[in-house]
Amino acid sequence: MENKKTPLYDAHVRTGGRIVPFAGFLMPVSFEGIVAEHARVRTAVGLFDVSHMGEISITGPGAVAFADRVVTNNVAKLAHGQICYTVACNEKGTVLDDLLVYRFSDERILLVVNAVNVEKIFRHLKSLQAPGVEVRDLTAAIGQIAVQGPRSRELLMRTELCAPVRDALAGLKYYRFVSFESRGEEIILSRTGYTGELGFEIYLPAGRAMGAWEELLALGKDLGVGPIGLGARDTLRFEPCLCLYGHELDEETSPLEAGLSWLVKLNKGEFLGRSALLKEKERGPARTLAGFEIAGRQIARQGFSVLQDGKKIGAVTSGTFAPTLGKSLALALVSSAAKAERGGFAIDVRGKAAEATMTPVPFYKSRATD
Repeated sequence: MENKKTPLYDAHVRTGGRIVPFAGFLMPVSFEGIVAEHARVRTAVGLFDVSHMGEISITGPGAVAFADRVVTNNVAKLAHGQICYTVACNEKGTVLDDLLVYRFSDERILLVVNAVNVEKIFRHLKSLQAPGVEVRDLTAAIGQIAVQGPRSRELLMRTELCAPVRDALAGLKYYRFVSFESRGEEIILSRTGYTGELGFEIYLPAGRAMGAWEELLALGKDLGVGPIGLGARDTLRFEPCLCLYGHELDEETSPLEAGLSWLVKLNKGEFLGRSALLKEKERGPARTLAGFEIAGRQIARQGFSVLQDGKKIGAVTSGTFAPTLGKSLALALVSSAAKAERGGFAIDVRGKAAEATMTPVPFYKSRATD
């Protein structure tokens, strides 16, 4: 199947982005280099093309109840204009996807799902669809730009695009959003992101994404703005230990194992996977997500074995050299019986045991709520 292009593909090519296939799209992995782009977001402001992400609407009188049946977090408790991070599980209590839920009203919900899972989640929702609920895949019609970094709000305040909501933008709280009309079309601005920094995400008609991207780049030159590729997107989410589907999360892993028990509201009523998760909580998860620091600069890649006293106790889910921290770090799903105080950890890096130390997570304290 031919890879798709986002509405911003031509801009990435013009600015020298290194293009790679990703989740069915042609996406930029880097522009000036991962370390430089990573530092730009930590210290100034960067732009991410996240138009490959999926948007699925749930509307009708039963929208909130339907969404609550599908995800583990409590949608009914969201205020209008509020967002929650959550997961959708199967009956086994393992993760189909991690996603955002936007509550517009009692009859309108928007789910933002990972690009690789759009078709799967849409089919899943349609298979569960109840009377009084309409489920639609809006992905192809929507462009999405993430504006991330300590100067992100300052940049957005300058734009004509955000002029109608400047007052709201100035005080917009974490995991809140505003929607407004511009030229007769809906724009959504949310205080969300996956970098561990102050940040926002803009949802707009696909045909207007290029104009918004160019405006942001032009107005933010003195703020240090620049485009950011998938490479730095991964290192930025890795340092604050934000889970990535296909790494820390998949259909073989439960949210309890992945350290996401705070997303699982077992007392809210029935939802898919609740019975399995309730049993797992009672007996305790067999695995736990743990952080490791690797001696030297060796990189522990996904799938590498984690050893304790020479015995395999788990496997790496994500690993890289963390640019902000100057360390080689890894996240791994390991046996819950592993004890940090016993030590004796190593990671099998291509047949050689690299000494490792279990270290607290997150590696980097998120500043997204500042």
